[in-house]
Amino acid sequence: MHKVIKYVIIDILRNKIVLAYTLFLFLISFTVFSFEDNTAKGLLSLLNLILFIVPLVSIIFSTIYIYNSSEFIELLLSQPLRRKQIWLSLFAGLSVSFTLAFLIGCGIPLLFFEPTTTGFIMTFIGCLLSIIFVAIAMLAVVSTRDKAKGIGVAILLWLYFALIFDGLVLFLLFQFADYPLEKIMMIISALNPVDLSRIIILLRLDVSALMGYTGAVFKDFFGTDIGFIAALGILILWVMIPLQLSLHKFKRKDL
Repeated sequence: MHKVIKYVIIDILRNKIVLAYTLFLFLISFTVFSFEDNTAKGLLSLLNLILFIVPLVSIIFSTIYIYNSSEFIELLLSQPLRRKQIWLSLFAGLSVSFTLAFLIGCGIPLLFFEPTTTGFIMTFIGCLLSIIFVAIAMLAVVSTRDKAKGIGVAILLWLYFALIFDGLVLFLLFQFADYPLEKIMMIISALNPVDLSRIIILLRLDVSALMGYTGAVFKDFFGTDIGFIAALGILILWVMIPLQLSLHKFKRKDL
């Protein structure tokens, strides 16, 4: 199992796309902080990069990589290895690779310019989002044999979490504007790891006042230590549940 993980990590880290992704994050991160006198503005600019680009690259690359590794997976299945070991090794290899890419590309500039609790939390959230969308990609791959369909599903999932979900929430708020939905919004936010990550970081940047009464409700819960731990717990569930579902499907899939 360790050999498989090591092989996957080395194979991914040598990939030109991953190297370009790491370099892109590094250059953008340094540029954002270099042009902003106020580090808070730099963090807000970097937040958009973390919430959109990181999940997109993680889910698309992971999906394509697993499809392209189908022959390698079949070779591993012919060895005395359990399917669970093979699938978890692929997940670990992809997760470690994208975590390292994010730490080098975004983590180093972030902690250099903002060596505070907020900087560490944003770095941790970025790593967690990378792992979450690797897990979601693996669920998308194991759900269909067709490569084009699988990539299409991965793109649609990213669009849903990054854009469509917010549109649906705004529509819900508009339709039920006369009702107190602030507390319900805390539950709804848990259904999207991107939105939950945004809330955690914005509260740490102390800009919840810009979110109105809803922001005050979020701060009363997520701004506390218990709320912060609960939010991280929900994000970890976003790793475990898709991974467990994909593992369940992979064990029973006819290759």
